[in-house]
Amino acid sequence: MKGSTLERILKINEQDNVAVALKDLTAGTEVEVDGKKITLSSDIPRGHKIALVSMSEGTDVIKYGFPIGHLKTAVKEGDWIHTENTKTNLDGVQEYQYEPKFAENPYPKENLTFKGFKRADGRVGIRNELWIVPTVGCVNGIAEQIIKIFQSEVGDIAPFDNIQVLKHNYGCSQLGDDHVNTRTILGNAVKHPNSGGVLVLGLGCENNNVDEFRESLGDYDEDRIKFLTSQDVSDEIEEGVNYLHKIYQAAKDDVREEVPLSELKIGLKCGGSDGFSGITANPLLGRISDYIAAQGGTTVLTEVPEMFGAEKLLMERAVNEEVFHKTVDLINDFKQYFITHDQPIYENPSPGNKDGGITTLEDKSLGCTQKAGTSVVMDVLKYGEPLKTKGLNLLSSPGNDLVASTALAAAGCQVVLFTTGRGTPFGSFVPTMKISTNTPLYEKKKHWIDFNAGSLLEGASPDQVLEDFRDYIIKVASGELVNNEKNDFREIAMFKSGVTL
Repeated sequence: MKGSTLERILKINEQDNVAVALKDLTAGTEVEVDGKKITLSSDIPRGHKIALVSMSEGTDVIKYGFPIGHLKTAVKEGDWIHTENTKTNLDGVQEYQYEPKFAENPYPKENLTFKGFKRADGRVGIRNELWIVPTVGCVNGIAEQIIKIFQSEVGDIAPFDNIQVLKHNYGCSQLGDDHVNTRTILGNAVKHPNSGGVLVLGLGCENNNVDEFRESLGDYDEDRIKFLTSQDVSDEIEEGVNYLHKIYQAAKDDVREEVPLSELKIGLKCGGSDGFSGITANPLLGRISDYIAAQGGTTVLTEVPEMFGAEKLLMERAVNEEVFHKTVDLINDFKQYFITHDQPIYENPSPGNKDGGITTLEDKSLGCTQKAGTSVVMDVLKYGEPLKTKGLNLLSSPGNDLVASTALAAAGCQVVLFTTGRGTPFGSFVPTMKISTNTPLYEKKKHWIDFNAGSLLEGASPDQVLEDFRDYIIKVASGELVNNEKNDFREIAMFKSGVTL
């Protein structure tokens, strides 16, 4: 990557015919790239693209070394390249061939550890929380009352780090895949290693009924997972409080223990992206993903619509033909989902993305997929499917921040690393760490943002930033709270595509 000598702009790849403004630039400003001076023909907002050469209509715009679309009109060097003059190259469902290309992981195996909670089934949690999981949204209020009374009776909830209701509005009046998705995601949450105990709370007349839900769980720890159907008892609040006391007694001796980084399972997510996402924060997640893979750990990339246009870069990293074909299905099944609902496949990026400098879906996807680093893709998971294979995994989920983050947590990720260029306060039911793409956002929203990758634009050493980031992740895995936890912003959302009765 090359920066200018006169003004802060960045040419990301030698093949690029555009550069990115690292701050707001005004018309008439002179910049220099590759020894060539260019005068800007218009104001260029921070994070947006500048033409480095004059180009005719139909010419591909090259960023990250790949086309991100083509020009709708001719442009001159120094012009602003954005939605007004650029259009995606993507169209329809594509055919793919398995042409593997593997890169050697650049990171050594180290003997680092974090302090987590070892569960009876061998998994490790980075939190020890007590949850009430409603089978249906009708009992959300009851669950809150149960927690309120329980807390008043026990005072200090230690050894639990937190107690919460995983509130949602589903569990009834759902058919087909929607009903299955709700039951699956909630079931995965019940057995999540960050939970030290769960009360499953039902109403009694919902189609996601407690008996069938219990059966769907398979084996579970009966001392730590309890079930209550509200319509079956005279005082559901009293019964619920009693169950929480029993779970509390089963967990009272829980303590953190040293465990290797190979036990970490990390979700990779972005939202509110800007023109710096693919330059700072997403590549940082790519490096930490490769680092965790080198330690024998697990990372998961999702947001399938934000792989469109960059999917071949993931397919060529599939460990074998079976995983390649699963990746093809991951992409084409989601494209078919758009087609079935008569929606354009490539209606992305969002208005906020465009305002931040992202022009086309290829532009967004090439930045988004950098979160996956360069490691081999070891497996591909369907929505709601739990992790089985260590290393880099792909997961089927939409790009919606809360739905995708919930899916990552339900797959078994103990923490979600979430990059953002514009900022967002939300959190899923596991720690949701926010990494800013730029320093102004970090300075403005320190109560939202946990780690600043914007320092990479200001001369910070990439190796030092990676080391700092790794150390911070270990602290969070060992119990240090991130901002969504401090603010008590914790939510879940399930994917819905069908009929509601």
